[in-house]
Amino acid sequence: MSDSDKPVILIADDEEDVRELVGMNLRRAGFATEEVADGLQALKRVKESKPDLIVLDVMMPGRDGLQVCEELRMVESTRLIPIIMLTAKGQTEDRISGLEHGADDYLPKPFSPKELVLRVQALLRRSGPVGDGTELKVGPFVFDLSAVKLTVSGEPMDLTLLEFKLLHLLANHEDEVVERDTILREVWGYSESVRTRTLDTHVKRLREKLGDYADWVQTSRGFGYIFKAPAAVSV
Repeated sequence: MSDSDKPVILIADDEEDVRELVGMNLRRAGFATEEVADGLQALKRVKESKPDLIVLDVMMPGRDGLQVCEELRMVESTRLIPIIMLTAKGQTEDRISGLEHGADDYLPKPFSPKELVLRVQALLRRSGPVGDGTELKVGPFVFDLSAVKLTVSGEPMDLTLLEFKLLHLLANHEDEVVERDTILREVWGYSESVRTRTLDTHVKRLREKLGDYADWVQTSRGFGYIFKAPAAVSV
């Protein structure tokens, strides 16, 4: 396979040794890579080359990773590019902030290169079309699968690709509990061996975005989540 046929991963990190480690392992796994050392370069490169996925460090000069992620999510042509954030070990607030700014997942430093490759592969498998181009209507929710857009009672909701897929999966199983492992497999492409809190943070962020409709996403403690009309809602 020529480099032009390989998925392109942009690595944005101000530490050269991290860029080299990540790049070497991704190339061994069959990816093409591009590298930048700061946030401004990252924004410029994304606009120029539209990579298939971005590995983005939180702490960078120029623009930090959170700012880069937020800016990319505000642009139609880049809002659906999968992003994995690299965070400092023990900095829980960085991980939560990364997901809240639109990242799809995070890895704390130091991380296992094998784990990073597995997550890149999984997210790329799940970054394609959501469905067959039709609509799904559940109560006030209308999912446009071809445009990857959601409206609720006629009002558009600004969701990331992973948030859209998560809510669509739950809505497609209305009134049924969808287990955590099933969600991680179907939305993120992760196997049961991957342990991550990204699901909980995504659900929290999703509920915040849904506002008055947040109660449609309910928790089944110890099992997963269920998409169900609140008792007081008549649809």
